[in-house]
Amino acid sequence: MFESRPGAVGSPPQHFGNPLGEQKALLTGAVVDLSDRAIITITGPDRLTWLDSLTSQAVSNMAPGESAETLLLDPTGRIEHAIRLVDDGATAWLLVDGTEGAALAAWLDRMRFMLRVEVADVSAEFATLGVLGAASFEAVATWVDPWVAGPGHTYAASRPDAPWDYRELIVPRTFAYDGPVAGTLALDALRIAAWRPRMTDADEKTIPHELDWLRSAVHLNKGCYRGQETVAKVHNLGHPPRRLVLLHLDGTVPAVGAEVLRGEDVVGRVTSAALHWDLGPIALAVIKRNVDPTLDLVVTTDDGVVAAAQEVIVPTDAGASANIPRIPRLGAVTR
Repeated sequence: MFESRPGAVGSPPQHFGNPLGEQKALLTGAVVDLSDRAIITITGPDRLTWLDSLTSQAVSNMAPGESAETLLLDPTGRIEHAIRLVDDGATAWLLVDGTEGAALAAWLDRMRFMLRVEVADVSAEFATLGVLGAASFEAVATWVDPWVAGPGHTYAASRPDAPWDYRELIVPRTFAYDGPVAGTLALDALRIAAWRPRMTDADEKTIPHELDWLRSAVHLNKGCYRGQETVAKVHNLGHPPRRLVLLHLDGTVPAVGAEVLRGEDVVGRVTSAALHWDLGPIALAVIKRNVDPTLDLVVTTDDGVVAAAQEVIVPTDAGASANIPRIPRLGAVTR
């Protein structure tokens, strides 16, 4: 939508010539073009109870204008789709990354059975814009990110120095806007600093606990949904096998997928990386749960390895909230 703006690089624009300055502009009202993302609508009187039965968040009683985030999990609890949801009283608007849209819409359409719901991919008619704080224009619908004050279980408080009052606005693709803009690189840098995961931080093995996604996208006391058994078991009895960390890097910004090393051992991979206007090079990475949080790691880059200091997001003792004592091994001394 903003490709014709002076200095625009990429479609949607990654930046307009000053990625670091655009991060500051975002904090004061600049808008980001997210028109490569997908938008799905669900209409019909059963739409919210139906979504509630399929996904991880409790959404059946959402009020008009209310926002939520929910995950579609596979039967083993691994994340298949991350959905940003706002309902206007007649239509549920589902915002997802562009690569997820067609597959999610097709799956939802197959799951309608006899329920009074209609699914439509409206990505060709509507686009998404991102903004921090209230927008200066009217939108068809506005999704307000529940991340900072998430209704679910969280492993860590939000960074106090990384404001994240984030919203996504749905507008017609014919929408005209002549106000200040910023690129996707600026938005991603602020997102990483706020520890905010998105679907690009997940892989085919990711469960919600590993990314602290219980915070905003999982309701631990709702009825059955696909993958619930894994969610409950890890939360109450086990530990997630991996954990999300913020890495402060001493040098080059690594590529997504770069290896995180402890000595010569690969312990994880970078999932998002950026140059932050204040923090410098930073990255989100998913690493093995048992890696000592006090250890400095290294990350591979095109220029060699760079040192990486951990900032804990998901702690090593995440999970096992039921606090059930372990039964001593037969013959073990218990005194």
